[in-house]
Amino acid sequence: MYTIHATKKLRDRVQAPLHEPIEAPSTALGDWYATALFWRPQVALFVNEATLLPVLAPLAPAKTLADRFPGHLEAVLDALGTDPRFVAAEVAATVAAWWAKTASRSVVGTMNELGFLAEADRANRRSEDLVSMAVHLAATPCGPLYERHSFPDRELEAFVATLLPE
Repeated sequence: MYTIHATKKLRDRVQAPLHEPIEAPSTALGDWYATALFWRPQVALFVNEATLLPVLAPLAPAKTLADRFPGHLEAVLDALGTDPRFVAAEVAATVAAWWAKTASRSVVGTMNELGFLAEADRANRRSEDLVSMAVHLAATPCGPLYERHSFPDRELEAFVATLLPE
């Protein structure tokens, strides 16, 4: 079980009950932040709290977004070449989510910037492939990761390496 910290515009679409954030998520990556991108069709942007890894998913139908998220997470992790053992364990652990309000302004700020970059990427590449767009966004330097690995994809790689030493 883990928490999806959603912006008000996404919470209005999902209409799920709000809970207090889970103190000890069952997922290795921990909690996620999410917002709605009002494209045609509408998209949800998820950003991992620990690694700032972005995941894009179709918003409709909004009521099933949390149920569909693990499949989109798996597609992005696979596209990034993440260890299959980690992918399987993480996807299995993301079976149940609680919705909560956003709590970290830093993660929300990063999520907003990634949303702007996704919009520009979509306009320039004319691509509707959400997985390739998420992989492209994961290679974007993020200020909060400056002291560590600077990029969400590198942060994820280092994070997984600490959990699955070779």
